[in-house]
Amino acid sequence: MKISCKKADLAKGVQIVSKAVPAKSSIKIQECILIEAKGGTIHLTGNDLELGIRTEISGTVVQEGAMAVEAKIFSELVRKLPEGEVVIDTEDDVQATVKCKKVKFDIAVKSGDEYSRIPAIEKKESIILSEFDLKEAVRQTIFSISDSESNKMMTGELFEISKNKLRVASLDGHRISIRNLTLDEEYEERKVIVPGKTLTEIAKIIGNDPDIDIEIYFTKDHILFDLDETVAVSRLIDGDYFDINRMISGDYEIKLEVNKKELQECIDRATLLLKDKTNHPILMDIGEKDVEFKVKTGVGSMNERLEITKEGKEMVIGFNPRYLLDMLRVIDEEKISLYLTNPKAPCVVKDEKKSYLYLVLPVNISKAA
Repeated sequence: MKISCKKADLAKGVQIVSKAVPAKSSIKIQECILIEAKGGTIHLTGNDLELGIRTEISGTVVQEGAMAVEAKIFSELVRKLPEGEVVIDTEDDVQATVKCKKVKFDIAVKSGDEYSRIPAIEKKESIILSEFDLKEAVRQTIFSISDSESNKMMTGELFEISKNKLRVASLDGHRISIRNLTLDEEYEERKVIVPGKTLTEIAKIIGNDPDIDIEIYFTKDHILFDLDETVAVSRLIDGDYFDINRMISGDYEIKLEVNKKELQECIDRATLLLKDKTNHPILMDIGEKDVEFKVKTGVGSMNERLEITKEGKEMVIGFNPRYLLDMLRVIDEEKISLYLTNPKAPCVVKDEKKSYLYLVLPVNISKAA
């Protein structure tokens, strides 16, 4: 195999596919990047057998072929090459030569025939989303997936399609995040669970242009993101997702309207006293015209009042401040509405347009004390 391409194009391609290369794998060749030259095109592939990413880069194919090169070494090598034309040449499955201007590297490679390719997905059933909508939906929900493998469902996000609506939802046992999107067309009803890792990496690859569309294809076991020159294929998480509708009540006894920025800054200040990583809650003492926020730890204590618009009774309720901050950081509105029932029931934050909904479980104040 022999190819030539610009260093900038090669570096960009390597950066994209490296997101699907495992740091360690029982199948050592999957720790490599696959470089293929065929039919006048150059493709790079990374594949950890759960998520596979394949991208095409501009360049010239002098001689067709394929090789696998260790991702960590190759990505560092490419990054440190001077700007200019890069020539990669290999005459066997053992060693390749990489040249750029006055720089020359000889590096070990493996046969491309041993590499596990991305599964071929028939492009039949799909939806279309803009880069902006997909990126925002992930940003506004991904923080509430679980990082524990003990419940696989919680490590993924629900993509639920109904006519021209897409609901993206995640939960970790303490909170729920939901983002509702309106699609340009109506589609077949579908529910799939997409791994959080997949969505995190896709969000890093794509831009946030509302005028650039992404086609998303589904099969029984896989989801495919068609990003023009790049294709990402991921396994879906098998099973039925939690019945989120049953977890969310429309009843409430208190409605608060508060300035989002002021609330976020107040809770952020409170976390200064929580550096010892203990599970002290932040207490909300809801009065008639304001809410007093209270934190008391071994480090010190804090009290701060925020003006509110309130409907309903007075109440004291406690929350994990990190869960509140995670939610507030992804809400873009100037004012938000909080709906509460009692000190042991969840707090729901939602907008009138029903574009988002967040649910946070309270802390047992008696135990926390």
